[in-house]
Amino acid sequence: MKAMTNSISKPENIEQLKEWLIENRIDDVECVLPDIVGVARGKSKPAGKFAKLDSTFMPYSIFFQTITGEYIDYDSEKYEIEVDLKLEPDLATVHRVPWANDPTAQVIHDINHLDGTPVGYAPRNVLKRVLKLYENQGWEPVVAPEMEFYLTQKNTDPDYPLEPPVGRSGRQSIGRQSYSIAAIDEYDAIIEDIYDYAAAQGLHIDSLIQEGGPAQLEINLLHGNALELADQVFIFKRLIREAAFKQNCYATFMAKPMDNEPGSAMHIHQSVVDRQTGENIFSNTDGNASKLFRYFIGGQQQFLGAASCIIAPYVNSYRRLVPDHSAPINLEWGVDNRSVGLRVPNSGPEARRIESRLAGADTNPYLAIAANLACGYLGMIKKIEPRQECTGSAYEVVSDGLPRDLLSALNMFEECKPLQELLGEDFSSLYIALKGHEYEEQMRIITPWEREQLLLTV
Repeated sequence: MKAMTNSISKPENIEQLKEWLIENRIDDVECVLPDIVGVARGKSKPAGKFAKLDSTFMPYSIFFQTITGEYIDYDSEKYEIEVDLKLEPDLATVHRVPWANDPTAQVIHDINHLDGTPVGYAPRNVLKRVLKLYENQGWEPVVAPEMEFYLTQKNTDPDYPLEPPVGRSGRQSIGRQSYSIAAIDEYDAIIEDIYDYAAAQGLHIDSLIQEGGPAQLEINLLHGNALELADQVFIFKRLIREAAFKQNCYATFMAKPMDNEPGSAMHIHQSVVDRQTGENIFSNTDGNASKLFRYFIGGQQQFLGAASCIIAPYVNSYRRLVPDHSAPINLEWGVDNRSVGLRVPNSGPEARRIESRLAGADTNPYLAIAANLACGYLGMIKKIEPRQECTGSAYEVVSDGLPRDLLSALNMFEECKPLQELLGEDFSSLYIALKGHEYEEQMRIITPWEREQLLLTV
């Protein structure tokens, strides 16, 4: 499969949009937006109708669903009567949908109230809110996400553990094959489909590697604008799942899908540039680290614990954050140290950055990037000094400020008013209610471990 070559790469107005749809022979357009848990919601329209850019509406309640689809109780008149919200297409996000049966395009939308004000609950608007704070300071964040995921055999009974799929050798993958080219070749058909789908959508992959778990892969994206990279992660998750479906298996972004195997993260590389000069504000003119660099780290150390319920949003997320499984267990920082939560990679002054290694692959990319940047912003504004650099193994350091379960994380977020204010009080209030409801849902379930270990023992 090859991407089509278009005279108009991205339409900027209605006339270019019509031309783009004709050139790509598009029949249908998917109008999508991410909900709070990161699920794509929206409507499908005939291309001709979409090209008129007539108003499209969605009910207020789309932001009040848990990951299971259950609606929560929430004291809101607009929620009770399900008022309409208006979708606004971002034409810069127009992409073909290469796996669709008919020629189809996808467009990510923002969502506003009928008077034009942004809906504070919407994850894309939460990220835009944080980016506006940077803009007001003359700054622009630059991010580069790394997405880890597992390929598994189809699993239709949730009581059975996941297993890696059979590769081209006729055997299942085994773990501890990090960076193995042969391990990547085992699933060459899926990887080729991922590359083809990405090319067809105009998306660029920096690199792809085999990670530590069986059939666990990592895709690294090129650094760039924070909103654009969040959009790309949102698109890539669906793209990767579709490539796996085509080869009769699953791709999962669960943070911890398999017992005794490494979890899957979404590491986020972050730097900040001056909007006028394009210079990295984390470096002084002499090449040394700036005070703002230190303050950014200090802010993340102080506030990321309270943001844990966003970057580790499920009960399963905290099963990944255990010692000696390639995941951080605290908020220490260090240069070229992969045991810490906040790693500073080796780089020149122009590329000085912080790699936040805390977020799971299960997180909503808009909210994870917004939360990380909000914590760094608070550090720079409040001039928060970081703790002393960790130069040894951070697994020996007692956890300081990083909760070990979802309920503790929600309590920390509820008590952290500075972070709630930056992300939006409407969003924060709903998020706490939504995740609290999910936690209660999960606590009603009896797990296989409980049946196996307790049934005839206690």
